[in-house]
Amino acid sequence: MKHLLSTAMLALAAATPALAENWTMTSVWPENIGLIEMDRHWVETVNALVDDDKLTIEFYEGGSLVPAGEVFGAVASGTVQAGGDWPGYWAGRDAAFSPLATTSSLFNAVDYVNWIREWGGQALYDEAYGKFGMVYLPYGVTNNESGFRTVDKPIKTIADLQGMRLRLAGLEQGKLLEKLGANQVSLAGSEIYQSLERGVVDGAEFSTPNIDYTAGFHQVTKYWSTPGWHQSASLLGVMINKAAWDALDEDTQQRLRIAAEATLLWSLSFTEKQATEAFAQFKEAGTEITRMDDAALEQIQQMANETIEEVACEHPTAAKVYASQIAYLEDYSTWRDASAPFNLGRTPNGPDRARIEACVE
Repeated sequence: MKHLLSTAMLALAAATPALAENWTMTSVWPENIGLIEMDRHWVETVNALVDDDKLTIEFYEGGSLVPAGEVFGAVASGTVQAGGDWPGYWAGRDAAFSPLATTSSLFNAVDYVNWIREWGGQALYDEAYGKFGMVYLPYGVTNNESGFRTVDKPIKTIADLQGMRLRLAGLEQGKLLEKLGANQVSLAGSEIYQSLERGVVDGAEFSTPNIDYTAGFHQVTKYWSTPGWHQSASLLGVMINKAAWDALDEDTQQRLRIAAEATLLWSLSFTEKQATEAFAQFKEAGTEITRMDDAALEQIQQMANETIEEVACEHPTAAKVYASQIAYLEDYSTWRDASAPFNLGRTPNGPDRARIEACVE
């Protein structure tokens, strides 16, 4: 009798579906910043791939649950299960997050995709976020940022940067800007428009042309200096609390990874199309668009290399990321350069690999 009862109970348990995991997800991006579309696209793709009886994700725009700067801590603590981010916001916690987010005059968007998927980059995201009890899925990439938008003075040469007060994000970026003779001003994205309007800064950078246009920067600036050498590409993704991740079965975890890979590819074409449309909109609005010449960009490249080496030797965890990125560039250059002009971007004359590797812990 006991045997029959036990068998019946086991059968009943096997027939009872597991309860769905219910996640709360937020973002560092508010509703009015278009980068939030990458978060939404991932959530929508997950919903299309994962049954409701396995996982549901309720998404909230940035600032609606916690301030943008507190999303990292909210995910790490399990207050929310997931949070969309740009790794560079956490460089104060670990300098490795800086090159995991962007580089100065180094990676383009395709380089980030190549490196993450096939040259070992994903393992470094796993390591950096894993220290804080999180899993990380890269799912958004943009090509080089717009460049500087200025109020009264165009930036056509390096000499034009002298003494300018420019809003700029990033550790390496700030050091590089100072070497070029300008002054870094740190401002949240939401503060840039008014700071330009009131003359608090002479100019600013923020994101890709479409994001800058929707932010209304064409209304408060006259000039636009390209290209965005300070951030030659940017990477975005989702932080997931490790305990919440471990509560999922392997099939659901794999579907979340697939959703991230699909969103990563979509994000590149999506943002490039929008950037192209926004470029035309800035011209129609009367913005004067200039481009630094190749000689100036090569000079900036060499100064960027010096800055990267300095930061790497001050921060061994950043050095480990840069060493991996430079190794990828060297490896890929053999085919990329041979396939020119039908290749995927340029091989930069980047930092010395041996010097960077010497700074790794």
